[in-house]
Amino acid sequence: AHVARGGSLHRVGGSPLVVYRYHAAAVTHATPRALLLRHRTAALEAAVLSAHPSWARFTIWGAGRDGRDFFKAMSEDGKRRVAAFCDVDPKKIGSKYIYEAHRVPIVHFREAQPPFVLCVALGRTGGAFEANVTSLGLREGLDYYHFC
Repeated sequence: AHVARGGSLHRVGGSPLVVYRYHAAAVTHATPRALLLRHRTAALEAAVLSAHPSWARFTIWGAGRDGRDFFKAMSEDGKRRVAAFCDVDPKKIGSKYIYEAHRVPIVHFREAQPPFVLCVALGRTGGAFEANVTSLGLREGLDYYHFC
């Protein structure tokens, strides 16, 4: 709601701003992952994809579960705007992701065109994913948004 009303978000360093405390009665246990995904996807579509002409076509970085789930959660208009998925897995590169009437090519990240929605979790690749993003000289908030 804050961003939708014109507020902004800023990355900060140092101490955590929010500390999540786990407990067995937490509402997060009752909130389906798919529901959260739909809300987060709709917010990204409204704030980025629909608001910026440079995002008329974009690439989803990550042809794994998170990238596919993001694609499926998008509106039909959003799905039509996906130019490609990109990945590093040679088993996926050169194939297509097929979902309903959509057939989206999967290319190597070096062949992909920005802007990107990054659907790869940070800290899970031993720094390889982060190094790949850095190697392209991309600017967060302009050339890409990190979704996962």
